Amino acid sequence: MTAVLAFGAWLKNTACLLADGRAQWSPVHGDLSDPEACRALDAWVRQRFAESSESVAAVAHDLHPDFFSTRLAQQLAAEWGVTAVAVQHHHAHIGVVMADHGVDEPVVGLALDGVGLGTDGTAWGGELLWVAPGAWRRIGGLWPLPLPGGDVAAREPWRMAAAAMHALGRGGEIEQRFAPVIGTTVAKGVQRMLAANLNCPVTTSTGRWFDAAAGALALSVRQAHEAEAAVALEQLAARHLAHATVQPHGDLVDTQALQRLDLRPLLARLLDAPEPAEAAAWFHVSLAQALADWAAAAAHETGTRTVCLGGGCFFNAVLTEHVVRRLTSHGLRVLGTRSTNCGDAGLALGQAWVAAHQLAHLSETASCA
Repeated sequence: MTAVLAFGAWLKNTACLLADGRAQWSPVHGDLSDPEACRALDAWVRQRFAESSESVAAVAHDLHPDFFSTRLAQQLAAEWGVTAVAVQHHHAHIGVVMADHGVDEPVVGLALDGVGLGTDGTAWGGELLWVAPGAWRRIGGLWPLPLPGGDVAAREPWRMAAAAMHALGRGGEIEQRFAPVIGTTVAKGVQRMLAANLNCPVTTSTGRWFDAAAGALALSVRQAHEAEAAVALEQLAARHLAHATVQPHGDLVDTQALQRLDLRPLLARLLDAPEPAEAAAWFHVSLAQALADWAAAAAHETGTRTVCLGGGCFFNAVLTEHVVRRLTSHGLRVLGTRSTNCGDAGLALGQAWVAAHQLAHLSETASCA
């Protein structure tokens, strides 16, 4: 297989050289908004290429054109005279799992995380994929939520709860619900923003649905660090499930329309839930059932028997346990990351694996022409 030098993700950046089936990792450089992280990435990939220039045939990078890692990969590919391959973020997450397990047959991939640029130019993060070595396609995504105010919505879960209310036709209640917490002016502004669809890009992000759930249960208004709201929601759910069981929501999966999994009914119940702990547990169990049934329906449709789970949302032990249990009950083989981080720190392995197989597939096609 072609040796590939992969430049990793924007957050928690780690680069990787994949050669002869073995991965050589850089240290974790951190977020590429930090100039020091950018310099560390640049130095590491230049050193690896200098040591392996005879074998490296390609570099792999994220699909986003504005990332430092993308621009660096393209610049160095031109300098070195090698191929640069853009790899979609969630495709790479599933590639990590397939590389980890040495999978060489088609799989259904469930990629759940905060954000990654999709092939349609929108923010993805709750994706159902079909992936094979050298090929892939998107089967579907979660119901898209607007991000009122853009990126700021990822830092303020109450905004995502407001977005869910708007998606449920309850936008007129936003000011009344959130004004006591964040002030009338801001609450009214977000309500109007959503009504006018002004500065409200959409996302299929699973992380933002978790934020919406935490905001609906008043667990988090503003996040001091990444995934703070989701972690609070998980911890509350875990404490409840330690001594009680919950009955999940009924069937949410439309097998005739796998391109969209509509989670709005889950948020509708949370908005009116009297008991946050029970509601947090119910949300996790219901979401896991819906995601697993969605993937199982896709596996049946595509004739695959393996489902791969990738992306940072699978750090959530409650979600992961219930998704795996449900998929197993469908008679499916379920694979997660084994020796590699399931979040963005492990993404470079998936980038390299995808790029290597794409180049091998192109080579085979050319030789048969």
